[in-house]
Amino acid sequence: MDPGMNHLLKWGLENSSTTVPLPDAPPPRPLDPALLQAIFGGPSDADLMKQSMAAILSSDITLENKLTAFDNFEQLIESIDNANNLEPLGLWTPLVDLLKHEEGQLRRMAAWCVGTAVQNNEKAQERALVMGAIPALVNMAIEEADENIRRKALYALSSEMRNYQPATDEAVKVLPARLKTEGNLDAADMEAVDKVIAKLRERR
Repeated sequence: MDPGMNHLLKWGLENSSTTVPLPDAPPPRPLDPALLQAIFGGPSDADLMKQSMAAILSSDITLENKLTAFDNFEQLIESIDNANNLEPLGLWTPLVDLLKHEEGQLRRMAAWCVGTAVQNNEKAQERALVMGAIPALVNMAIEEADENIRRKALYALSSEMRNYQPATDEAVKVLPARLKTEGNLDAADMEAVDKVIAKLRERR
């Protein structure tokens, strides 16, 4: 018998209403949602990520629903495996493009998602660098009037730079002269990276 079906049968027997529970018996165990999905089917995380991005990009979806889809997308890519699936699913390009969207709330969510994807994830940091996210994030950090959008851009930029030297070098290269630091900036030097982010925060 398939192991999943065997587990389901065992769960059914353990939790049957016809079974008289012992006084000291443990409470019924919930079924693993991943197991249910594997047995009965249903959208995978990859499917949900693609569906969320399709909703975000659709001209037929309201802004409110786009933001809901973006929130779902952000929660999905909190998983490193899902964040690393952005590349094979072809989702990095639209995500980075959304950093330049005319709607500020979509720019904010895009920056948030970039920050979530690259946090402590060198593979995603490399992808964000290659896809050109850093110049867009620096521009947002300097030019955005909305502080909520700026905060998400700074979060994403900080997460992208930390412990990943190529991204730090690129960020320093595109910074305005007044915000550059003297000498080379070490991506592993958290205090030095924080100083750059603080300068960007103050825009001076």
